[in-house]
Amino acid sequence: MVEGSPSPVSERGIYGFVLFLGSNFAFFLYCVWAFVPEEWLHSVGLTYWPQKYWVLAGPIYFLVGLVVCLVVLFGVNMNNTAPLDSVDNITDVYAQSQKAAASDKGGVPRLKDVSISDVNKLFYLSPSSSTNR
Repeated sequence: MVEGSPSPVSERGIYGFVLFLGSNFAFFLYCVWAFVPEEWLHSVGLTYWPQKYWVLAGPIYFLVGLVVCLVVLFGVNMNNTAPLDSVDNITDVYAQSQKAAASDKGGVPRLKDVSISDVNKLFYLSPSSSTNR
């Protein structure tokens, strides 16, 4: 078996099943803590539980934190994106020129970036205006 392979193996199945059981048990404990009155829990001997305030506050804090993380991620991505009028949106330092070698005539050209001037000539200039230049 290749190391780091995503194919299913028995260990991963066991880990997944244990995670499934553990998360279901944790959710069951959360529901018991949320819905059973504290007097009943104290009568059974379960005395060290967080306040009931955290039944709603914990998930709300988690969701607000998740939304804040998404907004910050969106903001960082927008901050790192080039402005719309920047030439970096058209080409970059890795772009290769479209000059075809003499041996490439008549064949399929290699995959390369097309310069914006070539695109503008092709789409926006009429054939008569491109020959007058």
